[in-house]
Amino acid sequence: MKSTIENRILRIKEIISEKNLDTLMVMVDENRRYLSGFKGHDTQFDESAGVLFISKAGLILATDSRYEEQAVRESGHIYEIVCYKEGLARQLPAILEKLCTKRLGFESVRLSCLDHRKISEEIKSSGLEVELVETENVVETLRVIKDEEEIELIQKALLIAETAFIQIQDSIRPGITEKEAAWLIEKAMHEAGADGLSFPTIVASGPNSALPHAIPSDRAFKENEPILFDWGAVLNGYFSDISRTIVIGKPDDYFIRAYKTVLDAQSLAVNAIAPGVNSKSVDEAARKHIDSMEFSGKFIHGLGHGTGLSVHEDPRVGPLSRGTVLESQMVFTIEPGIYIPGWGGIRLENMVVVREGGAEVLNKLEQNIFYK
Repeated sequence: MKSTIENRILRIKEIISEKNLDTLMVMVDENRRYLSGFKGHDTQFDESAGVLFISKAGLILATDSRYEEQAVRESGHIYEIVCYKEGLARQLPAILEKLCTKRLGFESVRLSCLDHRKISEEIKSSGLEVELVETENVVETLRVIKDEEEIELIQKALLIAETAFIQIQDSIRPGITEKEAAWLIEKAMHEAGADGLSFPTIVASGPNSALPHAIPSDRAFKENEPILFDWGAVLNGYFSDISRTIVIGKPDDYFIRAYKTVLDAQSLAVNAIAPGVNSKSVDEAARKHIDSMEFSGKFIHGLGHGTGLSVHEDPRVGPLSRGTVLESQMVFTIEPGIYIPGWGGIRLENMVVVREGGAEVLNKLEQNIFYK
């Protein structure tokens, strides 16, 4: 019986054939892991832990000496491991010749102009006749539909994030700074079993919470103002993403109206989710509600995004594209918000999976206004 990864490779080979390619060169970190199980991580854009070559003629994982043993352990049962000594470009002609490659597909989102030039020069100097073919979303098209094991890992990562927030609630009080609160939740996630953070934790209080991607500062929490948290945990490569907005002390009427508007917008969006629905209409369900209230124009970002091996991936749920037709087992966030410069902001974010009967909300943490 073939493994999950082997079945994924078979599907990629079918796509390669449909695109009249001989070999697909996979450089995107998450795609590489999805198709090989290799956990080597690219530390920055111009550094690579390795590259997959998928072809009917064979499967190769090319890496350098830092990752060679790890690659053998994690992927050597499926891929031939090739260790390059002078960089990928120098090794590439030998790999392409071995795989009988005439048309090489590459992931356009990942290959830089500099690397494209180096690769082209090495192929030309080797005497090989290989056409470099730009591809887009070949692997991502498969990744957008999660299997049940992936959904379970996402939900476990989400549970870690939610558990961490519950554990720090008693520490949320006037005088604690945004930076201190961010550290507390990050520490709690690691203690709860997280492999890492989905992204740098956002904690923003008062006027700072009007910035959707605020960076935690030395500003101390005060009573009766919005405090926005946005955080997530990584488990076995899978990401979670959650936002909550709270207040210390008794919220005023304006906060309550804004909060209820966001909460109702989220509920309307969740109820609009079903297989066959365009993701743009889900965004519209939330956005129209907010715009119909006193907060028109204050929802300034997309409604949500897919989450899996990346914290931001397809499907995109927003107003700026034609949208995606939703399918069963897509996982994404629903995170409407209201942002008032000078006052603050409110964002509520849950994660959902599309099921045949509608949306299944993966979160367990309640969205009540926490105050004391």
